[in-house]
Amino acid sequence: MQPACYWHNNPLKPVLLYGFIAPSYTYGQSHISPEELYGSFFKDVQNSHIFTDSKTFADAIPLEDPMLIIERYHHERHSEGFDIEEFVRRCFRMPTHIASTFKADKTMSVSEHVKKLWPVLTRQPESQERGGSLIPLPHAYVVPGGRFREIYYWDSYFTLLGLKENGRTDLVQSMIDNFAYLIDSFGYIPTANRTYYLTRSQPPFFSLMVRLFSDMEGKKILKKYLPQMQKEYDYWMEPGNSGEPFSAHRRLVHLPNGMKLNRYWDDKATPRPESYREDVELADHANEKHGASREALYRHIRAAAESGWDFSSRWFEDEKDFATIHTTDILPVDLNCLMYHLEQTLSEAYLLAGDLTLHGVYLDKVARRRMAIQLYFWDPAKNYYMDYDFKKQQFKKAVTLAGTFPLFFKLAPKPNSHYVRAYIRLNFLKSGGLLTTTVKSGQQWDAPNGWAPLQWIAYKGLRNYNFHRTANELSAEWLGLIEKEFRHSGKMLEKYNVSDTNLLAGGGEYEIQEGFGWTNGVYLRMKNRKR
Repeated sequence: MQPACYWHNNPLKPVLLYGFIAPSYTYGQSHISPEELYGSFFKDVQNSHIFTDSKTFADAIPLEDPMLIIERYHHERHSEGFDIEEFVRRCFRMPTHIASTFKADKTMSVSEHVKKLWPVLTRQPESQERGGSLIPLPHAYVVPGGRFREIYYWDSYFTLLGLKENGRTDLVQSMIDNFAYLIDSFGYIPTANRTYYLTRSQPPFFSLMVRLFSDMEGKKILKKYLPQMQKEYDYWMEPGNSGEPFSAHRRLVHLPNGMKLNRYWDDKATPRPESYREDVELADHANEKHGASREALYRHIRAAAESGWDFSSRWFEDEKDFATIHTTDILPVDLNCLMYHLEQTLSEAYLLAGDLTLHGVYLDKVARRRMAIQLYFWDPAKNYYMDYDFKKQQFKKAVTLAGTFPLFFKLAPKPNSHYVRAYIRLNFLKSGGLLTTTVKSGQQWDAPNGWAPLQWIAYKGLRNYNFHRTANELSAEWLGLIEKEFRHSGKMLEKYNVSDTNLLAGGGEYEIQEGFGWTNGVYLRMKNRKR
């Protein structure tokens, strides 16, 4: 007798199952997202509250051919006493958390602890998990930790800062090579190497990773990864057909006088598979309260997820109401500073490659972007860099740490930098580091939480403009908080409560995670006082 769940070796062909055409699915070749693969079964599982974290089922590995699981589910679900949770646990292997069982020696220094953590957070190249959502990568890579079992795009830049400090040139190169592989495979870097992330990217830090590696290995690195940087640029700058001022196509927004800036976007307008139930419930609330379009809401949610700031009052019309999210209407200052850096790096790489024509083209793009950043993000009424609502053609109201990115990239005129420094000291700096925003909305990218990547961006930005006293104060508060928490729990956390250092950070769609890649990296780099 066959067991209830087992594997067939034959590739799956398109079949008609319960009123829909199941996708062709050949193991090792498919990049089908789980909600597409499992159809109504996936929705039933995610809406059943089996798992407190919707990502659990999105990452689960089927123990037999997915089509057979679907067929069995539709056959058994009407049986008396059918238990959907028992069925799922019988037919799937559930994912585990990374580093959750690692026992820390709290007598060690944090730096020694982090060095021991890298192997725990490192995944080796793997083959396709048959029927799973993980996209295999050719080289070893470091994951953030906890529920984050895959390589994440913008996280990884800050992780690389620490790997460089520990002399892990091997992992620095393999991480960058994995991102180059993803660009070559898909034309961009997805949020992470999961099939359900293939409709969006994350803040474009690839050119910063390449710069970091070139600091270690020489300028030849810029030429080596030039093709991938160009492909990523083309992805973010896909023009569309209109070109009319204040019109948009995917991630590109056209502005008057030929200026172009970027926004966050997602190619789907459906609930996120990894947060399916949460998105559906929010859409129900928004539709009932505001009459909001479900498709529009899902698009805004997904676009905010691409930003990495998922979620923040930064993206809301009403800072206390998630249902007013409108991410795709917003030009984010940090995204456009990152695109400025990509254009800068492309210009230099083309010069190194001997292509003077494209070197000049990208020099011109750099100049135009610099001008547009000053025009559309510097709010003279607030004297701070703000996001811009291009639909309403006005500055957003949210004052956030994204406004420090122009200092990080040395884009701010000197007078502007003094105002930004004042904002940091008066509005953001607390006893444990910098707040993300000044609003307490209950979202994790708002007060009272502080996050490692933004501490580094602000710290480095301050030092770029010789505000060393403020930078050192920030560093002392942030490093002190991490060390205090490590002595207490032996853990490196994803985020911290910087307002009350006796409390853990809160908010968000999941419990606080430990590991943690970008916290480890920023800690080591900042501890060593690197500029």
